[in-house]
Amino acid sequence: MQVQSKACCIRPPISLAGGYNYDAKGSYTEFNGLKTYVSGSDTAKRGIFVCYDVFGLYIQTLRGADILAYDFPAQPDGAGNFKVFMPVFFGDQPADIANYPPKTPPQFQAIKGFLAGPANPDKTVPLIFPLLEAMKRENPQIESWAILGYCWGGKIAALSSQEGTPFKVSGQCHPSLLAFEDASKITIPHAVLASMEEVPEVMDEWNRLLLQASPNSYTEIFDDMVHGFTSSRADFNNRHAFEEYLRAYRILRTFFAKHL
Repeated sequence: MQVQSKACCIRPPISLAGGYNYDAKGSYTEFNGLKTYVSGSDTAKRGIFVCYDVFGLYIQTLRGADILAYDFPAQPDGAGNFKVFMPVFFGDQPADIANYPPKTPPQFQAIKGFLAGPANPDKTVPLIFPLLEAMKRENPQIESWAILGYCWGGKIAALSSQEGTPFKVSGQCHPSLLAFEDASKITIPHAVLASMEEVPEVMDEWNRLLLQASPNSYTEIFDDMVHGFTSSRADFNNRHAFEEYLRAYRILRTFFAKHL
């Protein structure tokens, strides 16, 4: 049994007022034929494989990838540089924001179909390790790797953190599709940054099982942040929300630096 955060489906991504001027620092390349956003120094010796949420390449998520790679200069955390790789799993057909929040049977059916189709973890997880191997071949300077996921991507990160994983550390933000058995099978340090909108009794038990299975893990609930606050629902027009967005990335960068 797995529990999807209801908050996944109650609102669309945030379109920032007046648009948002941000020049992404990375560029696009391909690994195993899959378009991938890459950000970070070519001399970085630590890599982060990022699985975005179902809405794909929102500017908030791209900026997050850049912060993971380079830090946020105004608030340096001392964790150093990483090279970040974010595959574009859904191409130019991510979840349709016109269906969020769903109000009609066709909209509910469209969301269900997307999660059972392009976003089915059973179809995505087998791609992860071959993609990582391709990234390693082209980036032999990287000595150790982390994997991070947002919402749907968190499920992929958790399933990629079990026995035999090539990743040394992992994490997820505002999780969804939570299954207790996933937490119990994680074998590496794993960070969970949840929002106020996850199901409390599910999140608490999941975290308990995680810390039992992997004691060097880290969990925190951002109790006034919405589901999606580090990716497509990040609100840069709200000062507190932006500060918590940055704090979450500082936690992730320092946690990854500790274990890579």
